[in-house]
Amino acid sequence: MEIMVFFSLLLLACSVSTNPIDADIENHNQQISNQQPSLQDIHAVLRELTASLTEQKVEIGNLRQEKQGTVSCQLGKKVKMNGAYGDTGPFPTQITLVFKRAVTNIGNAYNPHTGIFTAPVRGVYHFDWSLYGDGNLAAGGVLFRNGEHIFIAYEYPTSGYVSASNAASLLLQAGDQVSVRLYPNSRIHDSENHHTTFSGHLIFTM
Repeated sequence: MEIMVFFSLLLLACSVSTNPIDADIENHNQQISNQQPSLQDIHAVLRELTASLTEQKVEIGNLRQEKQGTVSCQLGKKVKMNGAYGDTGPFPTQITLVFKRAVTNIGNAYNPHTGIFTAPVRGVYHFDWSLYGDGNLAAGGVLFRNGEHIFIAYEYPTSGYVSASNAASLLLQAGDQVSVRLYPNSRIHDSENHHTTFSGHLIFTM
């Protein structure tokens, strides 16, 4: 009888001594469980990050569009007293043509006071230029990259008015300058119909 009582007391003591430890473990597990985010919280954070990333991509695309450097302009000389736009040239040396009427000038990469397009970013650009002559002299215009002669648009008249045009795609570094220069001893004509034009745009960045 004494042995049985002692054994019961021993079991009771063991049971009492382990209960606080079990409680501590349970409390610790509960704290960890409370600290861990739920799957719903994780999904909510991911949705917010995705929305923010999408907004940033749109903003970057808009900034690139603003900086891409697109120009479309026309010679648009000052109107003479008779209301005609008139001729430019001839000159013994090449001069830079200043296309004063900028129809499109995204990013303001083209300077309508100097006639020079300055590449805002490194990339491949495409340029077109068209010239119109009055028929008494050749009409010619040369596309220049910095100081380098690239291509010429040139036409010598046999009778009547003449026109010439050309195009080129160029790899430009940021800061490179592109312009059209009047070919020596040639003459071009423009009127309110804007026959003589210069345009270019960024194809892609590199």
